[in-house]
Amino acid sequence: MSWLRRCAAELAVTVAVLVGSLFAVLNDGAKPAHHAALGWVLTVLCCALLFLRRRYPLSVAGLTLVCCAVYYPLTDPDGLVLLAFAYALYAAAAAGRIRGAVLLVVAAMAGVTVGEISSRTGRHVDNFAFFLMTGWFVALVAGGAVAHYRAEAERTKEAEARARATDERLRIARELHDVLGHHLALINVQAGAALHRRDPAQAEAALGTIKDASKTALQELRATLGMLRQADRPSLSRVAELAESVGASGLTVRTEIDGVAHDLPPDVEHAAFRVVQEALTNVAKHAGAKTVVVRLGYGPDALSVQVDDDGRGGEAPPGNGIRGMAERARALGGELTASPKEDGGFRVRARLPVR
Repeated sequence: MSWLRRCAAELAVTVAVLVGSLFAVLNDGAKPAHHAALGWVLTVLCCALLFLRRRYPLSVAGLTLVCCAVYYPLTDPDGLVLLAFAYALYAAAAAGRIRGAVLLVVAAMAGVTVGEISSRTGRHVDNFAFFLMTGWFVALVAGGAVAHYRAEAERTKEAEARARATDERLRIARELHDVLGHHLALINVQAGAALHRRDPAQAEAALGTIKDASKTALQELRATLGMLRQADRPSLSRVAELAESVGASGLTVRTEIDGVAHDLPPDVEHAAFRVVQEALTNVAKHAGAKTVVVRLGYGPDALSVQVDDDGRGGEAPPGNGIRGMAERARALGGELTASPKEDGGFRVRARLPVR
């Protein structure tokens, strides 16, 4: 059934050619048929070629033209084989082979002209019919070209839609990674501390931090899954809150600002917050540091974000954290570097353009 749907146009043209050719023979029964067997072979061959036009559009158009070039001078009465060539010509143009289709039209009309000039039995095509045939072929090629460009535009639109959907999935994945990764890392650190602290007061403080971190994680997760609305995006105004939550795990977090703080585009503030959040998460999980310094540099054209720690340094552990930070920076036309410092510790630095 699916094959019939795909070949519906070819079947319709085939029926039209065969039935039209049969009526031409029956209505011209007074005249003796001339090379009738050859005519029917060429007619069937033309119809069969149409079913290959999706795979070989230009070749099928060329072969149907050859069949017409043999059929009309040698057989009598004439059938509707020209209809098969016309359909193959349109199909070739619709498949994007527009130049080849135009050349086939020129070849067809040149062949008709030569045949008319060299005919010994007089002209068979008058001027009006000649121009009508030329215009018909040109219209077929033009229609095929329009169909081709429409299909290309539709494919481009679908590709852009898929790209946007992919970007949105990556954005959601980064949001979920940043939200869950940060707070779960703090919960893990505090849970380990609570297990190893014998002082009930210290254990109680660690459990309180776990409760606060889990509550904040649920709130951010709810906001992230709530269609990631612009109003729900965290901004740099929450860096102090972020530093406080990380400081509960025993780290000393200092925030420094270079330049005059001013309003930034929401996307820039959001990306900067996530960079700070992920960098602090990595410090809490892997660095073994005591102090972290977060520097925000407000420039006329860009915001710089730098997070330095005094931990063990070394190469960054494999994972999605640094890659996600770099993707955020690149999405805004910026850049991000993450590498060990020469005097020990680790540094994450991002530059985020604001224009």
